[in-house]
Amino acid sequence: AGVEMAAWTRAVRGLLLDVSGVLYDSGGDGGVPIAGSVEAVRRIKASGLKLRFCTNETQATREEFVKKLQGMGFDISVAEVTAPAPAACRILEERSLRPHLLVHNDLVPEFAGIDKANPNCVVIGDAAENFTYANLNEAFRVLIGMEKPVLISLGRGRYYKETDGLKLDVGAYMKALEYACDVQAEVVGKPAKAFFESALAEMGVPPQEAIMIGDDIVNDVGGAQRCGMRALQVRTGKYRPCDENHPHVKPDAYVNNLAEAVDILLQQL
Repeated sequence: AGVEMAAWTRAVRGLLLDVSGVLYDSGGDGGVPIAGSVEAVRRIKASGLKLRFCTNETQATREEFVKKLQGMGFDISVAEVTAPAPAACRILEERSLRPHLLVHNDLVPEFAGIDKANPNCVVIGDAAENFTYANLNEAFRVLIGMEKPVLISLGRGRYYKETDGLKLDVGAYMKALEYACDVQAEVVGKPAKAFFESALAEMGVPPQEAIMIGDDIVNDVGGAQRCGMRALQVRTGKYRPCDENHPHVKPDAYVNNLAEAVDILLQQL
């Protein structure tokens, strides 16, 4: 009571949460939950709001990824996760594409059912240590050898935060292949409209009744707003103060962390 109604809280039925940088910071040690985020997820679920975890994480299968988060105490299941690899598989099957994979070893099982012989496209994900010169060059050769190169990227992030600092993300390598092959990648995952739309469809909530909460000003906040959603920027994960002067993207609000966003939201319900 007596709390000023924040404009961004009106008529909310569903929340989309980015995972890395909002729920936890990844790292070689498995990563660490961000303070208050485990409890925040529990409170969202108890409130009856619809919830979807929207991740561009492509270093593990959804099963492994979810297992890791459950181990940190998060109430999350594979069925609640919207991720790029399954979406990419649908595209590959619809268009009879056979991928050359430049992805993390741990993601390969997501593509188990897909024909990879004699590839006619390249799928690039956050391959981390697999982004060697040899591997990039091999992907380049597949693309440059095609009359109409097809490059599918599981995201376009520039960097993300791990416990020991910032790490280059898939977008940097996607741009290298785009440049070398004079091709435009098709992005699956955030900020692609289809990605947000499938998350909304899975929740059964229209965009104007949903809020995206993320740490990536361009891919989370900008991407969601372009779909007609409201979007909040958390000051955790890879957030940097310069994000608050972004020339194109203005979040509907800044919050210090997920817990604070949930506090404000649940006071209005």
